[in-house]
Amino acid sequence: MLNVETRHAIDPETAKTFDTEKLRRHFHVGDIFRSGEITLIYTHYDRMIVGGAVPAGKDLVLDEVKPCGTPSVLDRREMVIVNIGDDGQVSADADYPMGRGDMLYLGMGAGKVTFSGGGRFYILSAPAHQTYPSRLIKIDDAATVDLGSQATSNERTIYQFVHPDVMKSCQIVVGMTKLASGSIWNTMPAHVHDRRSEAYLYIDLPEEARVFHMMGEPDETRHMVLKNEEGALSPSWSIHSGAGTGSYTFIWAMAGDNVDYKDVEMVSMETLR
Repeated sequence: MLNVETRHAIDPETAKTFDTEKLRRHFHVGDIFRSGEITLIYTHYDRMIVGGAVPAGKDLVLDEVKPCGTPSVLDRREMVIVNIGDDGQVSADADYPMGRGDMLYLGMGAGKVTFSGGGRFYILSAPAHQTYPSRLIKIDDAATVDLGSQATSNERTIYQFVHPDVMKSCQIVVGMTKLASGSIWNTMPAHVHDRRSEAYLYIDLPEEARVFHMMGEPDETRHMVLKNEEGALSPSWSIHSGAGTGSYTFIWAMAGDNVDYKDVEMVSMETLR
């Protein structure tokens, strides 16, 4: 079963007027991992798609997605699939066995996508202008960057999977950040990047744990309270940061004009409101 929801873009002036319910309606990513189903959110932020597939012992096939306007989803798109569950398999232009934490890049034209096994698959997609080779990337193949410190509660390791330092893609850039034990902050001090939008997914949280995801313009911040396997859409005008009740992992994905990970505008602490 395929479920597709469309989210239209929200400008910062409109976002200032939102209460908690409206903020979550437009920016919250939740309930995308439904047993035996594929659930997608088609966004108007750089036309990025985020979603989930949970085969639960049967094959799930992702082919036509009506908002894309093509016979098959990858006819004019690239895709990254992250397994956050048990061992599973994704089949497209080839068969790709995937363990927990593996990421699979599928290039434009790779065909319909079939999910099977015990995996819980996080799906990310963006429009593509040419075909790059599909590639399964293990965590040992990722480029790593260590940032932060225990003293500032933001000691973390960034794993860059679909990233210029690892491989080529058209516009999608995807990685994973793991916080060290005792650290709770991600991406602080905050930044924005006007040339691309971003999506977050928080994982590895205990049932009772939460992340306070920060968003909004630097001088007009908002927050959403998120639990395990929930995330947020982050427009190009918004900061994206978060603090948890304990350490966690999050998957970040960007799409837009620039794939340079360091192409950001830092926000001073004095600016934040």
